[in-house]
Amino acid sequence: MPTLPWTVPNPAPHHTEVHVFASRFETRTFWGALRFLARTPGVWRQVSRASGAYGASLKAEPFKRTFWTLSAWESPAALKTFAREGVHAPTSQGLSAQMRGAKFATWQASSDELPLDWTEAFRRLT
Repeated sequence: MPTLPWTVPNPAPHHTEVHVFASRFETRTFWGALRFLARTPGVWRQVSRASGAYGASLKAEPFKRTFWTLSAWESPAALKTFAREGVHAPTSQGLSAQMRGAKFATWQASSDELPLDWTEAFRRLT
């Protein structure tokens, strides 16, 4: 699966601070990577409709069993609501046994920097 391009469900107001979230997941097995990929469309649809979501992207290297997410949110609360609702919650719970490792990073950025560049996310996740 190639990179899912930056998707903008709700344009961010200019000159405002946004909450950035980045993640890196590695599955234990190739089967786990396939399960991750199979569940991606449902979570992606949820992101595209999420209140407070200003943009998101996903990079996948399924043969290396590694996946990255990068998203911008109105607030930490908007991100938390997304993570606990819809298909994301049961998907993340269902995949937890497949995960070998996960790393997360959050920071603040200006809405004028959207869409976000992957360079900073990779720096924070390695």
